[in-house]
Amino acid sequence: MTASERLRERTIDRFWETIPPLWGSIRAHIRATAAERFGITVEQFHVLRYVRSGPNSMAELAAAKNISRPAISQAVDVLVKKGLVARVQNAADRRVVDLTLTDEGNALLDAIFKETRGWMKERMKSLSAADLETVSQAMEALKRMTEE
Repeated sequence: MTASERLRERTIDRFWETIPPLWGSIRAHIRATAAERFGITVEQFHVLRYVRSGPNSMAELAAAKNISRPAISQAVDVLVKKGLVARVQNAADRRVVDLTLTDEGNALLDAIFKETRGWMKERMKSLSAADLETVSQAMEALKRMTEE
């Protein structure tokens, strides 16, 4: 095995030692914040994020979440009843119903993101400026890797 292959193998091992536990910790924080402070599930949080970032129809949202239309419809129904999502008739195609966040839905997402960002900042306090720069560069490299 070449030095480059050994480095790649070591990097893969570090990835598995780091990313899943890190994501699990972040997800647990989001779950607690969403459920305890805002009364929504993590799945509802993710639906809100998807609606905010782009999928405007039920079909697009179901495809983006990789779940059935009936399942996404049920999730959206709950969010509509909570006043977080609105269904809007598509002006170009009346057969299509677009989804949009209400002001309350946007405010809720903003609050969860703000709280989570504060929690992450607190967790990063022990990192030096050099560590933070290294982490930032590593995140850019991982982002490039996923875009290839």
